[in-house]
Amino acid sequence: MSISTPGGGPERRPTVVSTGKKPAAGRPAAGADKAGSGSAKTGSGNKGGSGKPTGPRPGAGGKGRKPVTPVKVSQGRSWGPIALFVAVGVLAVSIIGYGAWASFQGSKPWEDRAADIQGIVNFREKDKDLVAGGNHQTGPITYSILPPVAGPHNAAWQNCMGDVYDAPVANEHAVHSLEHGTIWITYRPGLPADQVAKLTEKVQGKEKMMLSPFEGLDKPISLQAWGYQLKVDNADDSRIDDFIKALRVNASIEGPTALCSQGITATGTTPRDGNQMG
Repeated sequence: MSISTPGGGPERRPTVVSTGKKPAAGRPAAGADKAGSGSAKTGSGNKGGSGKPTGPRPGAGGKGRKPVTPVKVSQGRSWGPIALFVAVGVLAVSIIGYGAWASFQGSKPWEDRAADIQGIVNFREKDKDLVAGGNHQTGPITYSILPPVAGPHNAAWQNCMGDVYDAPVANEHAVHSLEHGTIWITYRPGLPADQVAKLTEKVQGKEKMMLSPFEGLDKPISLQAWGYQLKVDNADDSRIDDFIKALRVNASIEGPTALCSQGITATGTTPRDGNQMG
């Protein structure tokens, strides 16, 4: 018995549409036995397969992607720490170098350190009789070098325990103080107050030091030690400290124990006898 299609027309065959794709290896073609392929829907909710890539996977027999080689980014050198390290090194070397230099300078004989002071005059070399010492005289004495640096002097010394005198003192007493190892700083009257203050700071309260004005100076400031003299233009001159460091006490010809206390404390250019001390 023949079966006719509805409408009595010729028998129609199902139309097969080709996708142009070949079925994957091991997979049935579309429309094949559904029982072999299982449900079209998987647990992943994706249609037409298991939801996993069908292409080859690395390590699964196929060729995977080549590993990406990391690219190194060249960074500039950090100069901050290097500069700090260099600066610290230079500072350390400078400190060590200065310490070595200062140690060497301190180890030099005081006569050599005095000779290194630019502008200093060494009367010990010029006139050995002048610096013989121990020549006590009474009354006024005429000095060929002013302010005097050595020579005959009064038996009483000017008090030199860091005394700051606001008026001239007698040369005869001051020279005796020099013989004891004192540094006598003199300055021209009218020197600016700030300059006098700086000189005062160097002298006041320091044993074997004294300060006083002096008439007729050819330079604003003149420093005296026994047999030495240095003249400068202002109190900021670093040679003042060099003079003091080299010659204070050292220039004494009576030794470091020679007294600076119990001397004349009065001002005035006329010398006093020992019984007029005070």
